Amino acid sequence: MEQFRGTTIVAVKKDGKTVIAGDGQVTMGESVIFKSSAHKVRRLFDDKVIVGFAGGTADAFAMCEEFEKMLNKYSGSLMRSAVEYAKSIRSAGHNNAQALMIVADKDTLLILTCMGDVIEPDDGICAIGSGGNYALASAKALIKNTNLSAREIAIKSMEIASEICVFTNNNFVIEEV
Repeated sequence: MEQFRGTTIVAVKKDGKTVIAGDGQVTMGESVIFKSSAHKVRRLFDDKVIVGFAGGTADAFAMCEEFEKMLNKYSGSLMRSAVEYAKSIRSAGHNNAQALMIVADKDTLLILTCMGDVIEPDDGICAIGSGGNYALASAKALIKNTNLSAREIAIKSMEIASEICVFTNNNFVIEEV
């Protein structure tokens, strides 16, 4: 069976605000669009944490659920939850999973991998998914060369990615903390 794919998630942290934006397209193979209004950006832990996920659908949902359990266990501490999540993934040996997740609260922005990696971007910008590189490049250019807000940069970056990447549409879900 072919892998479901087709997502772009971008996160921008600027001026005390962090925004995660994602598109709504779910694609199988190279040409079949199954859904155009999927919600791959969500709020967790009493709306204090935002997440965006990409990759295999089942893996991404499982990853999000497990991370939410860690948030509840560690009283919403994002970094502690991320590290403990990563430790649990590494000890479980989930080598076949194919998903990534961006997580953020008011202070911290991280990328979590299904292999148990926790990555904090140096510049407060990150992106994942099939159109992630387009959104990332756009966000980096916009943050350095404009006075746009984090939200505006995330939206513009998603618009650019949706114009380039066939696996990305312009039906965005945007969350901000």
